[in-house]
Amino acid sequence: MENEIFNRCFVLQSTFFMDTKDPSLETLQDIKRIMERSSRFISLSGLSGLSAGVCALIGAYLAQSWIGKYTIQNEMREDFVSGDAHDLTWKLVILASGVLVFALISSFYFTWRKARKNNLPVWDHSSKKLLVNLLIPLLTGGLFVAGLLYHDQWKFVAPACLVFYGLALVNASKYTLSDIRVVGILEIVLGLINIYLTKYGLYFWAFGFGVLHIIYGWIMWLKYER
Repeated sequence: MENEIFNRCFVLQSTFFMDTKDPSLETLQDIKRIMERSSRFISLSGLSGLSAGVCALIGAYLAQSWIGKYTIQNEMREDFVSGDAHDLTWKLVILASGVLVFALISSFYFTWRKARKNNLPVWDHSSKKLLVNLLIPLLTGGLFVAGLLYHDQWKFVAPACLVFYGLALVNASKYTLSDIRVVGILEIVLGLINIYLTKYGLYFWAFGFGVLHIIYGWIMWLKYER
C-alpha cells in the first residue's frame, strides 16, 4: 500500500507540473482517498442499514403480537401456567436470533455489492480491524444479556442491547465511516433512558435497531451512494 501511495503521488506530481491547469486541491484529494482506503473500511452500504432496520421492525412487530396474546390469555385464566411463560421466552429468543441472522445476511450482501461495484476488497486489513473492534463490545454485551436472561431480568435486556451495541459502533467507527459514531452515541443514549423506562423496552428496542437504522441507512445512501 505504501508503494501504491508513493507511485500515485509521483504520477500526480508529474502531471501537476506538466499541466498547470490541474489544481493542487484535486491532487491532495486523490492522495487523501488512497490513504483512506488503506486505513478505513469505506464499502459499508447505506442499504445495509435500511435492511437491518426493516428486519428489526418486523421482529419487534411479531414480538409485540406474541407478548400481547400471552398477556390476554393469562388475564382470562385464573391459574398462571409457568410453561406458557417459558415457551414465550424461547420464542422471543429464537425470533431475536432469526432477526440477527437475516440482518447480517442482508447487510453483508449490500456491502459486498458496493465493494464489488467500486472494485474494492470486502476482506482486507481495515475490515479485519473493524470486525475485531465491533465484536469485542458485542460479545461482551451478548454474555451480559445471557446473564440477565438467566436471572429472569427481562426488563433490562432491551437497554443492555442498546448500550452495548452503541459502544460497539463507537468503538468500530474509527475504522470505517465516521457517521457510524453518531449512530452509536444515539443508541447509548436510548439505552440509558430505557433503563428508567423499562416497561417500554420493546419500543426503545424497535426505535434503536429499527427506526435509527433506517434513518441512518437512508442518509448514508444519499450522502455516499446516490
